[in-house]
Amino acid sequence: MPSLTVDGARTRAAALSVQSYDVDLDLTQGERTFGSTTTIKFTASDQTTWLDVKPDELLSVTLNGAPVDVAGLDDGRLELTGLQPANELVVAASMAYSHDGEGLHRAVDAADGLVYTYAMSFLDAAPRIFACFDQPDLKAPYRMKVTAPPEWLVLGNGAATQVSPGRWELTETLPLSTYFVTVVAGPYHQRTDSHDGIAMSVVSRQSLKEALDREAEDIFRVTKQAFDEYHRMFGYRYPFGEYHQAFVPEFNAGAMENPGCVTFRDSMVFRSAATDAERSQRARTIVHEMAHQWFGDTVTMQWWNDLWLNESFAEYMAHRVSTAATDYQDNWIDFAFIRKWWGLQADQRSSTHPVAADAVKDALASLDDFDGISYAKGAAVLKQLAAYLGDDVFLAGVKAHIVANEFANATFADLLAKWTEAGAVDLDTWAQNWLRTPGLDTISAVRTETGIKLRRVAPAAHPATRPHKLTVGGYDAGGRATTVDVLLDADEVDVPLDSSAAVVIPDAGDDSWAKIRLDADSLANLATVLPKIESGVTRAVVLNSIRDAVADAELDPKLGFEVLLSMLPGETSDIAVSSIVGWAQSRLLGIYLPYEPYRGRLADVLAERLRSAPVGSSLQLAAARGLVKLTDDVNLLQGWLSGSDVPEGLPVDAELRWMVTLQLARLGAIGDADIDAELARDNTSEGVVHATECRAALPTPEAKERAWAIIMADADVANYELYAAGTGFWHPAQAELTAPYVDRFFAEIAGTAKFRSGWVIASSAHTSFPRYAIDERVVRLAGELAADDSVAAGIQRAVGDDADDIKRALAVRSAFGD
Repeated sequence: MPSLTVDGARTRAAALSVQSYDVDLDLTQGERTFGSTTTIKFTASDQTTWLDVKPDELLSVTLNGAPVDVAGLDDGRLELTGLQPANELVVAASMAYSHDGEGLHRAVDAADGLVYTYAMSFLDAAPRIFACFDQPDLKAPYRMKVTAPPEWLVLGNGAATQVSPGRWELTETLPLSTYFVTVVAGPYHQRTDSHDGIAMSVVSRQSLKEALDREAEDIFRVTKQAFDEYHRMFGYRYPFGEYHQAFVPEFNAGAMENPGCVTFRDSMVFRSAATDAERSQRARTIVHEMAHQWFGDTVTMQWWNDLWLNESFAEYMAHRVSTAATDYQDNWIDFAFIRKWWGLQADQRSSTHPVAADAVKDALASLDDFDGISYAKGAAVLKQLAAYLGDDVFLAGVKAHIVANEFANATFADLLAKWTEAGAVDLDTWAQNWLRTPGLDTISAVRTETGIKLRRVAPAAHPATRPHKLTVGGYDAGGRATTVDVLLDADEVDVPLDSSAAVVIPDAGDDSWAKIRLDADSLANLATVLPKIESGVTRAVVLNSIRDAVADAELDPKLGFEVLLSMLPGETSDIAVSSIVGWAQSRLLGIYLPYEPYRGRLADVLAERLRSAPVGSSLQLAAARGLVKLTDDVNLLQGWLSGSDVPEGLPVDAELRWMVTLQLARLGAIGDADIDAELARDNTSEGVVHATECRAALPTPEAKERAWAIIMADADVANYELYAAGTGFWHPAQAELTAPYVDRFFAEIAGTAKFRSGWVIASSAHTSFPRYAIDERVVRLAGELAADDSVAAGIQRAVGDDADDIKRALAVRSAFGD
């Protein structure tokens, strides 16, 4: 189906106004398809338009009582002619269930054989569920009816009532964009609650019943706290009636903000021990999706180029509101260590783009910009804007924007106008530099005889003049800080800090968006001073500076590795420990540095941190996970599986057992039979995915060929199993074994777009990319593929981004040796 262009959307929106949708789904027709009958009432000023529908079989279409030839359906579009000022369109279709997390997804739980469905309508998927005019600015109310097996529960955007066994009717919604429409149907386990007049529930698969019962209190508490804070901040009550949170299987995103019925990936219902960081991340995800109920759902962007504003706003509010209202207080530490690093990398790739892009891309191309820039950079910039404007002006503009555009569509220009009305000055210039220009400045501190000079350098490829409101910290040998607030509104400003400080850290509070560079004296003192710095956010600023300088081939990766080793023994944040191990695995070991002996050195330090961590703590669990990923001590790993020599307080539960099994598989210490035995122990959908990754990790030609067939040829494999085959396949210690597959990747990956669609195309290309093949030939092959416009755009983008990482690795090796 051709992706909708902005010109096409504007033409259709000018010609049509949709009054209502009535959607009737029959989920009792079998395992492959479901029935979908849609009645659309709309007015038209032109006689011709088109309908979006992607059926397995289009059964009948009538327009104002007259039949429309279903043979006219062409690649997901059906032309409609002879439109009247007022029209009623009825479309009956048989639709195919999906297994890729988009459309109406159908999953079978391996634990008990029960079937679960949910609708994901985001960006081009709604026509796989019901006939519609699929663009964000044609909002309309929805009435949904569902026929399902009598034992099923049905939820959706409106309150659901079972009117007879297996027959459900949902109340009419407020006007929604097509991409918000959902239905969740299956034998889900449900827990209910209410708060401030809002009926709430959480649901999950039956096999997660015990876990959901255990986790529901925390989920409800966070939800209630966030509702109170949003009502206070916005002065505008949640408008969509009930509020359900459905934790569903095989979900591609973290969550989706469907009004009244938010869907989440069900790994957030922790079946095994979880770290404090994972619980905090779940809380932020809940709060993020709640922010969308106002900003995104009540007021929706007019076109996909403003999707960044929905996501940046929700990302910023997730961290802000979670800190202000919930029990979780490590939110900005997480942002600094994890989210910001994600965005910093994206903003330095060849695919970088402005936060606020021009409305030139079609719908699917807009999906490519659904990245760390739209989320993390946008959130950081909004945080800067709130500091720049003052919170009163910032919130006053947001409140006015919601009221002025409720249940309609708006643009970024509309929001800028409301901020200006609230008192902001010269926002267009600010927005041009921060939001409409890609790239990031480099900020460094220079020691002088009288103090410190702070310098700002804009990227040559994307010049801009960006003011930075931030804090500069000077730290003595004991890690004690002296901080100064600075407005960096010129290329160089003086900072009244003692130039004899052991370490000087620009943006010590992580308040801006920039590449931070440390001076030579600070780098020389870092290993001894950094572990003594109390602020986790500041330690993250330093780690990001080290990571970025290494990636730019400005800092020897061996020195970066030594900084990691110096941080770990005293690190008290499980977020930091996970980030350190993550960077070592994704960039250092086998990419910037040889896999050995650095792997062994890091494993030894993690083993010592595990021994010194408080018994039963989140830190202990994070250290254990890190050690499992890096150790080659087969006896230790097998001992943990058998229950011997397990550190006191460490739960070797289902998830940790699979981590151990995966490492044993990579080491060649177990085989298929052992993986099968572990799967028999954990015969769940989660277990099936883990087993797929373990089998792909086995260091045998047979295992690699089997995994490759899943990646490149299996049209029916579920999305999570597909990703697991890719993540398990490559490893730096198996480079010789997997070498033949490097060329095969570039020869075969484009063909997967013939039988996959949407999100999965790009995700599978990324997870299966030969990321440890650091070679100029790989860069050349990737460049050719990324430049080939006959290749699916998602594959082009994923391969191009991964090739950028290979280029950086080659530059690092060239500068500092292999």
